[in-house]
Amino acid sequence: MNFTIRGEHLEVTEALRDYVEKKLRRLERYFEAPLTSDVYVTLSVLKGYQAVEVTIPLAGVLLRAEERNNDMYASIDLVVDKLERQIRKHKTKANRKIRQEGGKRDLFKIETAPTTYVDEEDEFELVRNKRFALKPMDVEEAILQMNMVGHSFFVFSNMDTAKVNVVYKRNDGKYGLIEPAQ
Repeated sequence: MNFTIRGEHLEVTEALRDYVEKKLRRLERYFEAPLTSDVYVTLSVLKGYQAVEVTIPLAGVLLRAEERNNDMYASIDLVVDKLERQIRKHKTKANRKIRQEGGKRDLFKIETAPTTYVDEEDEFELVRNKRFALKPMDVEEAILQMNMVGHSFFVFSNMDTAKVNVVYKRNDGKYGLIEPAQ
């Protein structure tokens, strides 16, 4: 594992860096071969909470977890527990698929497109389906529209790129933009 650890609104000390690497190396036991992918870790302080966000891009799957607590070390422990649950859940699904199809044992290359697993334990239930016309607008107008309707995100057609984008309000009060990959 190659670690990229950065801090937002805090200095990443050597002790904190060592603790993060030690805890995340526990995840290697779930894989048959050593991981060569990068692990992106962001440690931050938001509104008095110590937050940890970990992203691990793998072949066919994107593991991501975020956790907040009053203590940074507790946040790290909790985020590693979430990632372990995600890995076990994905391996169970992959093994079930392999048994049903009688395929190879290449566990993390079953998916054809990257999938993000978040820590939901139950099945997903779709309770509403909405359709609406996408009005071409710039990012600033989309943020204004989002704030006017009081939502935490807004889907729009970006007039600069002619592609569907999403603006969203982040936990730190700032805004984010999601664009399709080229």
